[in-house]
Amino acid sequence: MKKVLKIALWSLLGIAVLATFYYLYKKSQPKIIKYQIEQVKSGSVEKRTVATGKVEPRNEILIKPQMSGIISAVYKQAGDNVTAGDVIAKIKVIPDMVNLSSAESRVSRAKISFDQSKTNYERDRELFENKVISKEEFEKTQLQYNNDKEELKAAQDNLSLVRDGISSSTSAYSNTLVRSTVTGTILDIPVKVGNSVIQSNNFNDGTTIATVANMNDMLFVGKLDETEVGRVHVGMPMNITIGALQDHKLSAKLEYISPKGTEDNGAIMFEMKAAVSVPSDLFIRAGYSANAEILLNEAKDVLTIPESCIEFSGDTAFVYVLKKTEPQEFTKKQVKLGLSDGVNIEIKGGLKVKEKIRGAEIIEKKKDKPQP
Repeated sequence: MKKVLKIALWSLLGIAVLATFYYLYKKSQPKIIKYQIEQVKSGSVEKRTVATGKVEPRNEILIKPQMSGIISAVYKQAGDNVTAGDVIAKIKVIPDMVNLSSAESRVSRAKISFDQSKTNYERDRELFENKVISKEEFEKTQLQYNNDKEELKAAQDNLSLVRDGISSSTSAYSNTLVRSTVTGTILDIPVKVGNSVIQSNNFNDGTTIATVANMNDMLFVGKLDETEVGRVHVGMPMNITIGALQDHKLSAKLEYISPKGTEDNGAIMFEMKAAVSVPSDLFIRAGYSANAEILLNEAKDVLTIPESCIEFSGDTAFVYVLKKTEPQEFTKKQVKLGLSDGVNIEIKGGLKVKEKIRGAEIIEKKKDKPQP
């Protein structure tokens, strides 16, 4: 048994030694290092940055009621187009009992005064026609009669307003009808029939009946990193790509850059806004996510090479120019660099168009020569 174990151990040891020698042999095989050859070309280099954000209407108008009450009818829905003055909803007034009682009392007092003035007016008119009283006395009675008549009408209108929210003289401009104040598209109607609403006052913003915006006047609202914001300025053109509309690329012009940055996930970001040119046949929904591509700098008709071909020694840039093809031989040459887009870089001096230079490394194992 011990003899068998010894044989097995020696066998394993022999296999390990052979494997080690084989590994070392393979590792010691000579390798041929080759390089991909790149050619100096004439072209353009563009430096761009991308800002993320969304597309929003320039102005979203909140339609508020002019009185408190309960929504009795809603005539529009989100997505409808409206013009200024269109009725969106109707409010049923729930009168305050104290104000209602006061308004009813005012009508009663005005009615008593009017009845008395009417009696006096009719009596004095007969006396004036019979030349019993002077014209001056009759005119005083007539003036009081007209004043009491107007007071009664005002009291009745006030009662109608308190009780119903509408009067005979203002029916065309009733506060119970909530109208759009601008022309545009309804983005949202957050209320339903039966909801209570309150008017805007010093202590409350009031209930929003609808949100209306002009969907032809859109803005791209996004954020720029602090490392890029110094390179952009108001008036710069940009291209907008909307996530939901990949087939469309819209042009825009930068209108605003925030003077103050905010921290976002540890980075300082600056808000930016750009006016978007929307084609008449394209409908863009508010809130679409989008990217803005901004052209920071551009070099046209210049010499370019892949940026990966550049090597640096301190502040000096070099490339290796192909001297011989087989075997490959290169000459180190200093170059002057220009604009880079992260892939290609402008060459301002040191190379000529169509010159060949060393690119990425290609490693090939040298094949053993066949035995004669």
